[in-house]
Amino acid sequence: MLSPTGGSRAAEARETARIEAFSDGVFAIAVTLLVLNLQVPHNMREDRELLQALLNQWPSYLAYVTSFAQITIMWINHHRLFTVIRRTDTLLLLFNGLLLLGVTFVPFPTAVLAEYLQRGGAHIASAAYSGTYAVLAVLFNLLWRYAAYKNRLLDHEADAQLVKAITRAYSFGPPIYVLLFVLAFISVGACVAMNLAFAIFWALPSQNPFVRRTSG
Repeated sequence: MLSPTGGSRAAEARETARIEAFSDGVFAIAVTLLVLNLQVPHNMREDRELLQALLNQWPSYLAYVTSFAQITIMWINHHRLFTVIRRTDTLLLLFNGLLLLGVTFVPFPTAVLAEYLQRGGAHIASAAYSGTYAVLAVLFNLLWRYAAYKNRLLDHEADAQLVKAITRAYSFGPPIYVLLFVLAFISVGACVAMNLAFAIFWALPSQNPFVRRTSG
């Protein structure tokens, strides 16, 4: 781990900047891959046929919007975390890499959900979808808690109350998505709706510890 004194501060900033730049690229690729699940209808002879074919793809649109929202919120949170995390070590890089591994996996359960939302495998598809986000929530917590433990890798001037608020806010993610995983076997519609609702919920300024702390 880099020393926090002297000229090493500039080196630390460069290291976190590299992590952020690489992570931004991975997030961008993940959201781009989502759109590949949207298929252009072929051999439509009339406007009505084309319109119906487009409307029939509503599961793909729903899965796309939900995943795009989820990944966007994760990207925003990741960016904000690295305004507090200012130093790096090998384990932080590993945890960040595992998180990005999960992010790049998202297009697959998204495609499965879109394909099977109206079929007999809808329960498994929505469970796999919610389970993916449960794992991502755990990985996000691992990344943050490792960096925040005894301010191991945080900015030396990091606000203690902000650190506690971030930890508290992120702790809700894993149990919520585990509940959605269970809900998938009870009601597919409710599970998908709640996934989208929670993406919107996490985006609200009132639920963001960074925004709350700044406005406070």
